[in-house]
Amino acid sequence: MRFDDLYIAGAAVHLEGTSTVAEALREGRCDERAAARSGIASVAVSAGSSAPELAVAAARRVIARTGTHPDDIDLILHATVQHQGHDLWAPASYVQRYAVGNRCPAIEIRQLSNGGMAALELAAGYLAGAPGRTAALLTTGDVFGEPGFDRWRSDPGTVYGDAGAGLVLDRRRTGFARLRSLVTVSDADLEQMHRGRDPFSRVPFAVRRPIDLGLLQRAFIEDTGRSYSVARITAGQDETLKRALAEADCTLTDIAWFVLPHFGRGRLNSTFLRRWGVPEERTTWRWGRSVGHLGAGDQFAGLAFLAGSGRVRAGELGLLFGVGAGFTWSCAVVEFTGAEPPAAGG
Repeated sequence: MRFDDLYIAGAAVHLEGTSTVAEALREGRCDERAAARSGIASVAVSAGSSAPELAVAAARRVIARTGTHPDDIDLILHATVQHQGHDLWAPASYVQRYAVGNRCPAIEIRQLSNGGMAALELAAGYLAGAPGRTAALLTTGDVFGEPGFDRWRSDPGTVYGDAGAGLVLDRRRTGFARLRSLVTVSDADLEQMHRGRDPFSRVPFAVRRPIDLGLLQRAFIEDTGRSYSVARITAGQDETLKRALAEADCTLTDIAWFVLPHFGRGRLNSTFLRRWGVPEERTTWRWGRSVGHLGAGDQFAGLAFLAGSGRVRAGELGLLFGVGAGFTWSCAVVEFTGAEPPAAGG
């Protein structure tokens, strides 16, 4: 979808600490081959805060820096991947209570690693759907810990970090970036890639713990064939990119900056950089490799880093891309305005 009057007023990320790969190697939490494959230097680790608490901290930061009043927030979307600290509970309402305090709709989004981008598309449509709506607060928050998840081994090639991220989307005023287009494509024939041959269970982690995504993916590929998987994934990614660029009235060569998932250097190269001919220095990977894959929050956090880096110029275009199990792909094209960006936080 093409947009003409929606702006990213600000983005922020909240981190509490990091653990280096050298420490993980020394303590036996990962091996040399996995470390080399991921290209990660360090990973963000919660000092004790839950996922919603990290999200609240990021939300408060971006609200304060953008000067957004709670009464102007018409929608809150909280995107998640992992456990949010309680069962049968609404973490989006917790974010609303402690970061905003208003009474607009507050809804959790569960689209795994594409959750933040899915929230951005839903919020854009919500704001554009009625003339009286002003702004949306989007948050993500995840903590990846044992026994359910091994941040170093559960998803070979990708190391998972703990963080909260926030973004304010506003149709009333100019932000540091204007949203030009946003497209999401889905291919449900790939949902089994993260289910494998496992039976359905009544409680979490009943089949195995920690999660082993590599095992599930191998089972799916054995059943369907590698060429099938690669073809479907490639087709979904290409369609998403092509449509987003067309609706923004630009080409890939017009894009100055790329905010991509922190999936690890191997996957980053094979999925994006080599296929698109994108140099690494035009991405946020230099920062991403210091925090790891932040669940649903890579794009919000990466945009916050990029906006605060001082390297972005007015009129330059940025491309945000997300992919989540299911599968869904989302691609947004933004135009940087030259407005003074809020600091990214940390």
